[in-house]
Amino acid sequence: MAADIAVVTITHAIQQAVAPVFLLAGIGALLNVLTNRLARIIDRSRNLHARLEMLGEERSATVHDELGVLSLRARIVNRAIGFSTISALLVCTVIATLFMSALAEWKGAYLVAGLFIMAMLCLIISLCSFLREIQLGTRVILNGP
Repeated sequence: MAADIAVVTITHAIQQAVAPVFLLAGIGALLNVLTNRLARIIDRSRNLHARLEMLGEERSATVHDELGVLSLRARIVNRAIGFSTISALLVCTVIATLFMSALAEWKGAYLVAGLFIMAMLCLIISLCSFLREIQLGTRVILNGP
């Protein structure tokens, strides 16, 4: 009889953890997008640095301006990656806490709620940073060189 109760408890804990696991998959996809954007920024920056030596004084100033924007974009994407990673870690902690509270019959509702709220705040900051980086990246296209 005790084994049946343990199986039911574990099954219930798994059911509770399904939604945060889907959230974790979404954060992983966001991290993939962010790291790809950072790689493109770094590649563009290396390309500009390589061309900088061959350019004249006039064109060199334009390249330095673009390198400044790329540096800012890289910092913003780096911040977004950091907050997304923290959010993913907090979601993992939520999942682990759900399992521990189910198995130990411990009431961790406030801890789970607090961790989940912190995960969402980090995800919001990450998404806002992502939006800012996209705005900076498209400004050159929309406003021209």
